[in-house]
Amino acid sequence: MVDSPADRLVELLDLEQIDLNIYRGRSPNESLQRVFGGQVAGQALVAAGRTTDGERPVHSLHSYFLRPGIPGVPIVYQVERVRDGRSFTTRRVVAVQQGRTIFNLTASFHQPEPGFEHQLPMPEVPDPEDLPELADELRAHLGELPLAMERMARRQQFNLRYVDRLRWTDEELRGVEPRSAVWMRAIGSLGDDPLVHVCALTYASDMTLLDAVRVPVEPLWGPRGFDMASLDHAMWFHRPFRADEWFLYQQESPIATGARGLARGQIYNRQGRLLVSVMQEGLFRKVGD
Repeated sequence: MVDSPADRLVELLDLEQIDLNIYRGRSPNESLQRVFGGQVAGQALVAAGRTTDGERPVHSLHSYFLRPGIPGVPIVYQVERVRDGRSFTTRRVVAVQQGRTIFNLTASFHQPEPGFEHQLPMPEVPDPEDLPELADELRAHLGELPLAMERMARRQQFNLRYVDRLRWTDEELRGVEPRSAVWMRAIGSLGDDPLVHVCALTYASDMTLLDAVRVPVEPLWGPRGFDMASLDHAMWFHRPFRADEWFLYQQESPIATGARGLARGQIYNRQGRLLVSVMQEGLFRKVGD
């Protein structure tokens, strides 16, 4: 029996093995235009991780969204065991839906070893307990609108709290820098399997990253003036973490041009330790073009 949002996320990431190196993931039958990209990336990483010995954590992934996935249709993940070296393991994953490749991912796993350390400091921000929940902000401004609640459905597995207040008017958007920050954590326990936490955070990393591109242009949660799609996604995992504990997702967009916007993110725990770095490019086309 599935009891909590975290349970639903773990169930979504729990793939069925149908042959050697071949897995099948379910895709919720949502009334959305396409399958959420974070779901496909998270499931693909689960497939890659299932073909390793589990002793080497993933340290990076690089991926491309090739076609929009169809909600409600299962996705098959085909894993190629590219390399099993002394220190590194490499896997390539192709996601197929109805005979067509929709996504590919390459993931690298590294045997932990000692080395020197440094990192840039985490920005000073309010604690999550001092910020309103996203759901409360949306209800206060939008009411129980079907569209708003539908878009929230993708995020129900995570509690989101934006560091900066949401802006709703052109006047409020004027002069805003292309930056955004949000506290997140899974709603409920994700258990103790490190691969589950890594894949859950991979799922969450696609939720808000392109916010940084949109912040100067339109309200994040109002009617959209742009059709938006993720083009690629890259992540570097620096330290172990739990995705069911609060983490800060600091995001910024160094450039937007040619209908594409680039965003980068840093994910920190509450102690200020940098856990994950993320990069993504998104496509932005005016609605109706």
